[in-house]
Amino acid sequence: MNKAFAVNGFVRRYRWTLLRRATELLVLICFTGTARWGWEVFGKPLLVGDLSSSRILGVIPLDDPLALFERLCAGIIPTASAAIGALLITLFYGLLGSRTFCGWVCPMNFVVETAAWLRRKLNLPADAVRLPRLTRYATLAGVLLASILTGSAAFETVSPQAFLWRDIIFGTGLSALSAVLTVFALELGLMKDGWCGHLCPLGAFWSLAGRASPRPIIQIAFIDEHCTRCADCLKVCPEKQVIRFKELAQTGRIPSGDCLNCGRCIEICSENALHFRLGSQKTKPTGDPL
Repeated sequence: MNKAFAVNGFVRRYRWTLLRRATELLVLICFTGTARWGWEVFGKPLLVGDLSSSRILGVIPLDDPLALFERLCAGIIPTASAAIGALLITLFYGLLGSRTFCGWVCPMNFVVETAAWLRRKLNLPADAVRLPRLTRYATLAGVLLASILTGSAAFETVSPQAFLWRDIIFGTGLSALSAVLTVFALELGLMKDGWCGHLCPLGAFWSLAGRASPRPIIQIAFIDEHCTRCADCLKVCPEKQVIRFKELAQTGRIPSGDCLNCGRCIEICSENALHFRLGSQKTKPTGDPL
């Protein structure tokens, strides 16, 4: 009985993290199963390609909008299918909250959070390199400039996300291991939230897209009456700048843009001051988590 209570307590506390890991794994399994074992639905391939460009059932195109912008900068005119695929992805994540991709789908999310967990356990400072978060926007601008100069999608050739994803689906795993170890070492010993929070141009792109869609369907709501300002949420949030209690008390929600919608702040909050809500819902002092 005690074990059952312990398991239930663990699942309830880390429910959003567990659901995010399940989502990441499910997407990867669908890609891998189609590529390696020929999974089909109604005679159509389930999910062909990778996170840069894919097709659902061989029909519905899904394309990375940043990769499309890179190709445009390189002078490569996208096909109608690629343009539609990029539009579908942009609309989808725009509705959910653009950096939902970073928190729920991107394979580097698990690597970064694992490194952060180990860093806390070992009490490592990881402050050898300090950069402003605006650095990622400079990286994004540099990627687009490099695409112009090289005539190719510059970030696609060096992206650790792409190395990890493609090598797991199509390769031997060695390139994926090198990408994981590089980002893991950066996060563990050199810079907190180094890749996702300070350097990743894809994260910068989705952050800008999130600002263009300020009221996504899914938001993290804040109940000021419940909050004791213990700051536990700040200890786990990978984008701490989005948690400003004075602003949250006025707006009743965490602003979109930098927020990953990961739910880690919800899990850690013992006062239930934070919870997911649909965009049309009103925040109530007694609001229960979504």
